[in-house]
Amino acid sequence: MQIGEALLAPSSQTWLLEGKFGLEKEHVRVDLEGKLAQTPHPHIFGDKLAHPFVTVDFSESQLEMITPPMDSIHEALGFMETIHDVVTENLDNELLWPQSMPPALPEDGSQIPLAQFDSEHRALAEYRRFLAQTYGRKKQMISGVHVNLSFSESLLENLQRESNHSQLTQTEFKSHVYMTAMRNMMRYRWIMIALLGNTPAADNSYSTICPDLPEVVPQTCCGTKSVSVRASICGYRNNEEFTLNYASWPQFHRSVRDLVDAGKLIHEKELYSPIRLKTNLQTGEITHLEVRLLDLDPTTKSGIRPESLHLLHLFMLWSLAKEEPAPFDAAQQRIASQNQYHCACCGYDSKILDANGSPFPHSPKGAVRKFLQEIANLVPDDAPNNYNRSIKFFESCLDNPENAPLEITRKGIQNQGFIPYNLQQAKNFQVNSLHQNFRFSGLEDLELSTQLILREAVLRGISFELLDRSENFVALTKNKHTEYIQQATKTSKDNYATILMMENKLVTKKVLQRSNLTVPVGGHYTDLKHALADFNRYKSQAIVVKPKSTNFGLGITILKQNSDENHYLTALKMAFAEDSSVLVEPFIAGREFRFFLIDNKVEGVLHRVPANVMGDGSHSISELVRIKNQDPLRGKGYVTPLEKIQLGDAEKLFLETQGLDFNYTPKNQEIIYLRENSNISTGGDSLDFTDDIHPSYKQIASDAAKALNVAITGLDMIIPNISEPANDDNYAIIEMNFNPAIHIHCFPFKGSNRQLNKKLLDYLGF
Repeated sequence: MQIGEALLAPSSQTWLLEGKFGLEKEHVRVDLEGKLAQTPHPHIFGDKLAHPFVTVDFSESQLEMITPPMDSIHEALGFMETIHDVVTENLDNELLWPQSMPPALPEDGSQIPLAQFDSEHRALAEYRRFLAQTYGRKKQMISGVHVNLSFSESLLENLQRESNHSQLTQTEFKSHVYMTAMRNMMRYRWIMIALLGNTPAADNSYSTICPDLPEVVPQTCCGTKSVSVRASICGYRNNEEFTLNYASWPQFHRSVRDLVDAGKLIHEKELYSPIRLKTNLQTGEITHLEVRLLDLDPTTKSGIRPESLHLLHLFMLWSLAKEEPAPFDAAQQRIASQNQYHCACCGYDSKILDANGSPFPHSPKGAVRKFLQEIANLVPDDAPNNYNRSIKFFESCLDNPENAPLEITRKGIQNQGFIPYNLQQAKNFQVNSLHQNFRFSGLEDLELSTQLILREAVLRGISFELLDRSENFVALTKNKHTEYIQQATKTSKDNYATILMMENKLVTKKVLQRSNLTVPVGGHYTDLKHALADFNRYKSQAIVVKPKSTNFGLGITILKQNSDENHYLTALKMAFAEDSSVLVEPFIAGREFRFFLIDNKVEGVLHRVPANVMGDGSHSISELVRIKNQDPLRGKGYVTPLEKIQLGDAEKLFLETQGLDFNYTPKNQEIIYLRENSNISTGGDSLDFTDDIHPSYKQIASDAAKALNVAITGLDMIIPNISEPANDDNYAIIEMNFNPAIHIHCFPFKGSNRQLNKKLLDYLGF
């Protein structure tokens, strides 16, 4: 059985779309007028050579962003989008240029700043000077996307078994597979240019590189049918077309080394091939392919569409499955390059040649449509729908080219000009990034607090590994220093005894009492009989019935009058359903505040308010809810710092108790509550009081943390009047939590971001 047949065999389907996926992309930094930034690499990212996610490329003005290898395209693209957002947030009056072709460049190319390195790495600076002299600084400012793709190891093992290549070692077979895919990808790469090209124009300052491009609108040059100036004869390429030996990996590697030995290349990495083989530096074994065909897409924020990545992945699989029409010799390589340049220039009006050097039997558009049909046949029946949706997306672009990203870009440039169009896109994307500064795209299933920690890790260049994704268990590593955290605030800084004390509300109370701190004093029960027998002890008092050990308010009941023994019994049963021990405590009047402490210091104080709206005299309650829910901080399913307010049965019933309904129009400044409970999960508001609360309460919170010897805690305190100094009778500590959320302090409904993700990483030694 041939490898192509084995790839399509039922035994291969499970692993066909699996593999590792990584992304690298460059962006030129520009000022707010769209001019090339002359500032150094942003210092906030630290050492440009040590940062795993953000570095520089050719120029000091040219950022490079890198994701680690991920298990899915969704995760890789999400990681890249998060890096993009984090970079955008931390640029000072600068923007990321969204187009592969550079902005207006200085007439004197020497004013384009080369990337700077210290004397220890002067070889890197020397290499950039060589590139500047050999290719010119302007050409080096072209940016793009590199997509790293690998076959899954299980797929490779199955292919070797099914195709009967047992005479080869695993390493030899892997080399054979990747070389086969690479040859066809090089041969048919023009198809990817036709579908994915998105640099139809350039600024006039680039015209000295390619003087044949006409000016179509002021200061903008392009061909009327241009698809990718970047991939054209005027784009990012070696000065000479080199012929290489693609017969096998050893022969290919030798042919590249021969170019270096002959002085035609200064280094192997100078070979600007559209497809690169990447190897393990220790073993020399091929690990993946680096596909360098993708232009930045200026119609989308991160510059990369998921549809493009799915297409490239299927292109690699298709290239492995497709029978090779001829050896990929010098003649074939010339045809492949000619097809690339023709397609980059003229798209579907190109003169594409077949393996014999004759005009292609189909029109370019017909050939592309046939290719899309063939990759659709590759997709397993049970594959994720995103692959089939991506194929349909490109089919629709063929049928309705005006909706294709390329034509949207072309129209924008023609209507506004190259610089104005891309500058406006950059500003729009900046606004979008700044509204998404709480999410780690691709890892949205993690707790929001964990996402915030990982976003800050990206900024600081801290590598991380998800040890147990479902448990939010993460290893953070930088400079050989590793910390293990769970759910953002469970760390090595707290000892096991401290955690057990905070889990047990009875123990917490007793330890705090011994330190002369005020807590609600009540009863502790281990069976329903004795708890019920004490009804008269609490009769006609406001009380709280709660399990000894619980979180998230489970099993807790507030009885404001406690005059009905049946209600008291029901509350006890609810509490005993959550734990074998129950506490009955006096209800403390006042507002509840959450104190967040790190190393005995209060870093945030928050008050939670039930779901509510404020009237304006003209909108109904339902209309005010819809307006309030437009806040980008509000969402559904705990993926945002605040939850949307619902208009359900619970809200309807609570309004009815006030004699109101959803159609009621509140007066100006009138506050209407839709819930009694203050949970953020039911649409409540988080209000920051860190700077407003009397410092004596912060001291009490600090003393409580010291009493339990806790490093990180969320302490809940009832306070009637936050302006009045604390005394023994005007506050009560009702709970201490060993795993407090940080996102509610970082993104309160009102108040300042308390940057707890930053402070936690500081505390952990990063």
